Amino acid sequence: MHQATSIDVDTDAAHVWAVITDVERWPEWTDSVTSLHLLDPAPLRVGSRALIEQPRLPRTQWTVTSIDEGREFVWEATGPGVHTVARHGVEPLDAGRSRATLSISQEGWLGSLVGRVYRGLTERYLSMEAAGLKARSEDASTS
Repeated sequence: MHQATSIDVDTDAAHVWAVITDVERWPEWTDSVTSLHLLDPAPLRVGSRALIEQPRLPRTQWTVTSIDEGREFVWEATGPGVHTVARHGVEPLDAGRSRATLSISQEGWLGSLVGRVYRGLTERYLSMEAAGLKARSEDASTS
């Protein structure tokens, strides 16, 4: 199961990158995350771990598995029978604008079942996160 959403943001990619990688502040701009705590010192790097609590989902530990600085970071979580991969990408557009793309995939012997059961919730959370990221990134007071 794979789900993704993209949103255009009226600010440059560097600023969106700064917002999206300041992960401990996510609960300030999306209701899809109740709490998020880095278990390793910032900044994000391969191997960084984060403990995330979300409404209607079990608390989950995520581990950063790749970073393309300024463009994308990927983190992964594993549970019984399911391996989840979440990608957070930013690309520059014209005139100082950018596009953020958020995606999540469930793999493993229970992955497609979990993906189907949580499909609607995952779509809502991806939309909430994209809208929140756009609003936070475009808010001049967060520059």
